[in-house]
Amino acid sequence: MNGPAAGGQANPLLALLDLGHRARAAAGSEELAFLLANDTRALLPYRQAALWFADGGVRTLSGVTQADRNAPYVQWLEKVCRVLTEAPSAPGVRVVGPDGLPPELAAEWNEWLPAFSVWVPLPADEARGERPGGLLVAGDLPLDGQTLALLGEWADIWLHAWRAKHRPATAGLAAWWRRGATPDRPWWKRRGAKIALGVLALLLLPVRLSVLAPGELVAANPAVIRAPLDGVIGQFHVRPNQLVKAGEALFGFDEGPIASRLEVARQALATAEAEYRQFAQLALSDPKSKNQLAALLGKIGEKRAEEAFLASQFERTRVLAPQDGVAIFDDPAEWVGRPVQTGERVMRIARPDDVEIEAWIPIGDAIPLDEGAEVSLYLAASPFAPVEGRLRYLTHDAIARPDGSHAYRARALVEAPAGRRIGLKGTVKLRGGWVPFGYWMMRRPLATIRQFVAI
Repeated sequence: MNGPAAGGQANPLLALLDLGHRARAAAGSEELAFLLANDTRALLPYRQAALWFADGGVRTLSGVTQADRNAPYVQWLEKVCRVLTEAPSAPGVRVVGPDGLPPELAAEWNEWLPAFSVWVPLPADEARGERPGGLLVAGDLPLDGQTLALLGEWADIWLHAWRAKHRPATAGLAAWWRRGATPDRPWWKRRGAKIALGVLALLLLPVRLSVLAPGELVAANPAVIRAPLDGVIGQFHVRPNQLVKAGEALFGFDEGPIASRLEVARQALATAEAEYRQFAQLALSDPKSKNQLAALLGKIGEKRAEEAFLASQFERTRVLAPQDGVAIFDDPAEWVGRPVQTGERVMRIARPDDVEIEAWIPIGDAIPLDEGAEVSLYLAASPFAPVEGRLRYLTHDAIARPDGSHAYRARALVEAPAGRRIGLKGTVKLRGGWVPFGYWMMRRPLATIRQFVAI
């Protein structure tokens, strides 16, 4: 092993050990690349060396700090190294020359490289997402088999250190996909393929499309009690949430103004009747008085109608319950002494067992819901005992709410007696149709993005 093949070293094995130690102690991939291209001279003499990778081209040239990718020499080396990598030759370190190159590349060999060249392949690790590469070494003297063996061993040592220091750019998804791949294993048995298929199956898994909305228990068919006349409420005879019977007095108006008007109407009617009797007696002796009787009869009818109207108004000052149920209204102190107009709602009478679920679905959360869709109300007072129901209707138009937002109102029939009082609030879950899990997961993000992206 003494001679040119040993690069002037007394013992090339010592040089190999020294190179291996320096490769393991290298600070990074740049230092490793420089070490391979320039310090391999400790094993063999050469004039030029080029380190090349399929995914990055010529990375390092001997004797220069940085290779110019636009230089004609570098571009020619790129083509030569690619041909040497793809050539169906025996693996391992081998002597190369212009004979195995295309004519256009072989014609320029003597212009760029010496006569004797060696190609040192650097195989790729597909599990890491690497691409193949190689080291092209060119010199003026031929190399024997022992030197080629040392060069191959040095390439293996260097490649091991390179993989420890360098992470390929394609080591992410590509490496994960190729993990567990072997030549005799089909692609669908690879670990990456199994995981990808599992994720795809998960995204296609059917789930129920649902939406959450604020809701409460409301009366299904309440009797709305409205003010029967214009006036001032005088007193309440029931308390909020009190059970009442049909015909029971609920509240009354201040009777003073109506009673005084009724008394005036009655006095006016009595006066008209007395005047009529007087003219009726005069008509027996005075024919002219007969002409006044018709006008007086009309006046009596007018006063009698006015008195009957005021009497009916007086009767309506006491409001009675039209049905059995619970009186639902605000604090009576807020109503007493308050003027109301005819038709203004004062309270509701609802049967305790006749309840529905009411929900307000925000515009951004509206999903297709069929009549009869499943509805669950999770009350804040008892979140672990939902009230189940079936959707009865969903408004077509969004309704303005007191907080200024707009939402769709939904009503659902309660399937079983709820045993909860009207007015309890909570969160309503409305369930739509079946959709893939991927759509369920991406529906809101896609809807948000769609507001800003026009396609």
